[in-house]
Amino acid sequence: MSARASRRREKVGAFGHKVGLPEVLSKRLDLFGIRVPVAGILIVAAITLVAMTIWGIIESRAPRHISQQITHEYAVADPQFLRSMGVLLGPPLVQGNRIDTLFNGDEIFPAMLEAIRGAKRTIDFETYIYWSGDIGEKFADALTERAKAGVKVRVLLDWFGSHNMKQEYINRMGRAGVEVVRYHQPQWYHVRHLNNRTHRKLLIVDGRVGFTGGVGIADQWTGHAQDADHWRDTHYRIEGPVVAQLQAAFADNWTKMSGDVMHGEAYFPEVKPAGSSPAQIFKSSIEGGAESMQLMYMLSIAAAKDTIDLSMAYFIPDPLAMDELVEAIKRGVRVRILLPGSHTDSKLVRAASRSYWGRILEAGGEIHEYQPTMFHCKVLVVDGLWVSVGSTNFDTRSFRLNDEANLNVYDREFARRQTEQFDTDLKNARRITLEEWRGRPLLEKAWDHTVAFFGPQL
Repeated sequence: MSARASRRREKVGAFGHKVGLPEVLSKRLDLFGIRVPVAGILIVAAITLVAMTIWGIIESRAPRHISQQITHEYAVADPQFLRSMGVLLGPPLVQGNRIDTLFNGDEIFPAMLEAIRGAKRTIDFETYIYWSGDIGEKFADALTERAKAGVKVRVLLDWFGSHNMKQEYINRMGRAGVEVVRYHQPQWYHVRHLNNRTHRKLLIVDGRVGFTGGVGIADQWTGHAQDADHWRDTHYRIEGPVVAQLQAAFADNWTKMSGDVMHGEAYFPEVKPAGSSPAQIFKSSIEGGAESMQLMYMLSIAAAKDTIDLSMAYFIPDPLAMDELVEAIKRGVRVRILLPGSHTDSKLVRAASRSYWGRILEAGGEIHEYQPTMFHCKVLVVDGLWVSVGSTNFDTRSFRLNDEANLNVYDREFARRQTEQFDTDLKNARRITLEEWRGRPLLEKAWDHTVAFFGPQL
């Protein structure tokens, strides 16, 4: 082709006549029988390119997943176990703590409200669920009253978990001087954080008394699990040096959301021993190591020699966590897992969970479903010595997406009390046999496996 012909072809272009950019953009192309504007194609292509670029950046910065099973090299009673928990994962376990176990709303809420009403200098409160209702009103009133009395009150609410909270509560507390911050409220500049929620349940008063566990601020948690409308849950009141670690967990998210740095004697006073339990507050977040909580659970299971009792509100293990449980059963550990039954706040989670039970049942593990009401406890007891309690569920959302906080206690007496309650709850549960699990209707099996595909987001 001659140079003249080539230049003439460039001027004519693909449409057979001389064209400019506006004319090209106004043209339509026939795609699968549909006349589509060229401008529309270019816009869609540009949006797709930008979206893929952003997603690539997010994925490139995402933490790598744990990819290998933890081997059984030492038992929970071995000093190496504490070294691993305190040095490999941290923070170290501290001595001299008193930890009181509180069962259900009738014990939990009065203790929390008493601590709030007795506050002298500071109240720091972080929760996932805060819904309107009688107990929500009581907490708003107590926090408001203390703020009016001159106490520094900070409240950190997860944006999604507190969507059923009346704005009037927040306005009332704000007028009294309570600082209320919503965790990851939707903003265009941090869209990637919308799926990252704070699931922590923390209350710290004067830097000296703390609470954590599974309870949310909603009327479903009131009462004593007496019927299907009142849930079964456990919370813990803490005194002693480990309260400083609980305070640090709150400060971590407060600074992240508000920019305010909490320090000084008002928040971290010198705290004398209040009991005899060694304990640590173990926290996880995407920024600080998203899978550290899963690693803590896996190390605990891998160190089991005799028994594992797991009370869990939401149980959707990933393959590695499942391998760890099955391997424990194979080496002779008695594994008992207690889960919600038909009274559940998420039937999708229950369906997804069922699809995973086969390997545990086939290996000889026990699975029980609590019958009277929703079972919201999150308690792990290993070898009657090591206990982990708090906000963390045994699922991908807790292990990789949410901000969580657990209280870990290394104390036989404390573990004995948790095991006693496990056995009490077991009397109100129904054991699932391997035959029953295998004999589920075909449509139920298909549904369970379909929902399990979305398990990481449930």
